[in-house]
Amino acid sequence: MHTPNQLQEVIENAVQNIQYAAHPQRLYEPIRYIMSLGGKRIRPVLTLMAAELFKGDIQKTMPAALAIETFHNFTLIHDDIMDNAPLRRGKQTVHEKWGVNNAILSGDVMMVEANKQLSMLDSAVLKDALNTFNATAQGVCEGQQLDMEFEEQEVVSIADYINMIRLKTAVLLGGAMKLGAQVAGASPDEAEQLYTFGENLGIAFQLQDDILDVYGDPEKFGKQVGGDIIANKKTLLLLKLKELATENDLQELEYQSVNKDHVDKIKNTTALYDDYNIRGLASIEMKKYSDKAFSALTSLNIAEERKTELFSLADQLMNREY
Repeated sequence: MHTPNQLQEVIENAVQNIQYAAHPQRLYEPIRYIMSLGGKRIRPVLTLMAAELFKGDIQKTMPAALAIETFHNFTLIHDDIMDNAPLRRGKQTVHEKWGVNNAILSGDVMMVEANKQLSMLDSAVLKDALNTFNATAQGVCEGQQLDMEFEEQEVVSIADYINMIRLKTAVLLGGAMKLGAQVAGASPDEAEQLYTFGENLGIAFQLQDDILDVYGDPEKFGKQVGGDIIANKKTLLLLKLKELATENDLQELEYQSVNKDHVDKIKNTTALYDDYNIRGLASIEMKKYSDKAFSALTSLNIAEERKTELFSLADQLMNREY
């Protein structure tokens, strides 16, 4: 069994060794660029860790891991376009560097590249792997669409929000793990159990992100604290506040939503969150999904020592500093 850090190094080397076509240069250079920006490579790490749970060979599983990582970076290119984001991991976004049209087309080719990676898998597991990958990719796109629609909807329920983040964020973690299990020859039930683990971990991770956006240490969190408040994003915290707040406080919240002074907006909205213990309530919801994830992994019928690294990684993901 490898540690997550060891697997990150293996994946990083594999990513750097992917051979893309040389021409047209403006089509493939953005792909090399986005894939070289690094990151923690958590999703492909989970794919390889899932395979190792069932004594699978990480090199035989690598095409699935690279497909997941390529698809993930494809979504980042298109998300950055939709969000009009200038930076990704501290560097210029692809559409800022090469233009929107180029970024869209390069992103499209990345989806093709992901399928090319998958096609390198053993034919015995290819059909199941393709089904899992396609269902995962479709779910992510559905989640992104719902996220955009929420911006225009006056009323969004907490259940709707949880479903949106399940699709946009969590199914990719679940799909990554299910792919690794399938390549390693796990039974359908075992693969589905790992999917349940990954999906619930992904929901809990995103809910934690919502909390950190308001209460995180900006130096440790790595993003602007209060960004969701500034953007009026319908996060769990905001939806919970709207559910509990008095009429007067709802009017104050409405005023804050159009207030252009970002510092005051963050301060006053956070004060409302504090008044209603929104952080505590959001933490309870986060823990509910975290517990579901750990329960699914605990009940997986595999020797406990083989699960140690995966438990450790999940624990690290769910205990980032606030």
